[in-house]
Amino acid sequence: MLGLIQSRCSPDPAENFARASRRIAEAARQGAQIVCTQELFRSQYFCQTENHDYFKLAEPIPGPSTKALQQLARRHKIVLIASLFEKRAAGVYHNTAAVIDADGSLLGLYRKMHIPDDPLYLEKFYFTPGDLGFLAWPTRRGKIGVCICWDQWYPEAARLTALQGAGILFYPTAIGWHPAEKAEHGVNQHSAWETIQRSHAVANGCYVAAVNRVGLEKPDGGEGIEFWGQSFVAAPSGKILAKASAHKEEILLAEVDLGQVDVTRTHWPFLRDRRIDAYGAMTKRWID
Repeated sequence: MLGLIQSRCSPDPAENFARASRRIAEAARQGAQIVCTQELFRSQYFCQTENHDYFKLAEPIPGPSTKALQQLARRHKIVLIASLFEKRAAGVYHNTAAVIDADGSLLGLYRKMHIPDDPLYLEKFYFTPGDLGFLAWPTRRGKIGVCICWDQWYPEAARLTALQGAGILFYPTAIGWHPAEKAEHGVNQHSAWETIQRSHAVANGCYVAAVNRVGLEKPDGGEGIEFWGQSFVAAPSGKILAKASAHKEEILLAEVDLGQVDVTRTHWPFLRDRRIDAYGAMTKRWID
């Protein structure tokens, strides 16, 4: 069973971490074997402005947060995916997911590869693009892959992760509406976000789990972002198995059967029929 932690965030990182830890433990008590946090769960989404003070939120990995989360994973015998602001070196910071196995061991890191630069999503100011590539880890609960938020729009990221054997793709996320745009564009924006990720499940014959935050956040004033929640888990067929609300904090639970990955991939053999001899141009920016 998967457990997705959909939460609001306050300006206090310690409070956010404590609340997330309680909910991770509660998800485990309810039967979750793999638990995933939302993107940058320790803080409000600070990338709405360029403010050097926010670099103080970052920490090394391994570090205090990963140590506490490893203990939590070991105590509850869960696989844990935790999205953190990583300080790798002076001037080198990443948006990183730590993957922790059910025995508490730190299996590895995924560093966000695609870094957006949009109004209120000024991530290029804070994050160095990931340099570890797309990865999958054999955990005690199955082989999983992780990408982060903006990565979810790229079929290449999902495919390269699935090709390494991932049966579940996790997407820790922080996405929402600009309040001034919601009335005109909100429905279409959310629909596109959900559709692209369900398509990754279909195209790769795997489960997809997207976990988002909720609430209106204005860390530096302004209009802020209204995060749309609606975390969900999609089956290899693209069917939504479980979905959270748009406004409430929730522990979203979903039963998955990794045996269905092989069943789906043999009935819809998209991976078998790929023409890998004809895809060389995919490495080009544009084909003239």
